[in-house]
Amino acid sequence: MKVDLTGRVALVTGAGRGIGRAIALELAEAGATVVVNYRESAVGAAEVVETITASGGKAMALQADVSESDGVEAMVKTVLVTYERLDILVNNAGITRDGLLLRMKNEDFDQVIATNLRSVFVCTRAVLRQMSKQRSGRIINLASVIGLIGNAGQANYSAAKAGIIGFTKATAREMAGRNVTVNAVAPGFIETEMTNVLNDETRTAILETIPLGRFGQAREVAQLVCFLASDAAAYLTGQTITIDGGMVMHS
Repeated sequence: MKVDLTGRVALVTGAGRGIGRAIALELAEAGATVVVNYRESAVGAAEVVETITASGGKAMALQADVSESDGVEAMVKTVLVTYERLDILVNNAGITRDGLLLRMKNEDFDQVIATNLRSVFVCTRAVLRQMSKQRSGRIINLASVIGLIGNAGQANYSAAKAGIIGFTKATAREMAGRNVTVNAVAPGFIETEMTNVLNDETRTAILETIPLGRFGQAREVAQLVCFLASDAAAYLTGQTITIDGGMVMHS
């Protein structure tokens, strides 16, 4: 099935690298105009924009710390002034600050909650007025299988991702009457900069927990996000879809 997002405007947070980059490229390939948000990776964001425009697509990069309300409101205002609409929000930005709970510093917990969870609240709130006015919209939140099953050394990350799942359900209920769908995607282990630092022993141990026997690719996550952003997913809302090679199965 070929997804057609021609005429749609999408904002992807943390899109300068990793899964966010893949999502931005996939949405652009489907015809969407893409706003590439970044906090620090200006070079990466510029490269994403250049890749999209070189292929005939439309894109722009906007810097903002998505955990801060003022910056997000300014970013969304710029999008609306430039394109006069906003159809798709992908809350992708995220960080890790791993460590055992007994040794975890307050700032390590707070930073992960701010970047991974508070940002979803701040960005979603910022786009809802426009989507309500349009009476249409797609919001896709990047959660994680770690938010479903937990992981030693990632209490902060697990809490943030579990929070995203609850936030997704609540927001989906609130916005259903405005034809705005809200769903979460929960990737497992995906080949990114985060997984590239794993040593061979750790990778082998993880692979033994994945029935398909491999890590996922960023584009596979991006294709799922692209589907959720399309008209084909109009009857899907409040869902958390795992993409993990079978790592987490629900009976």
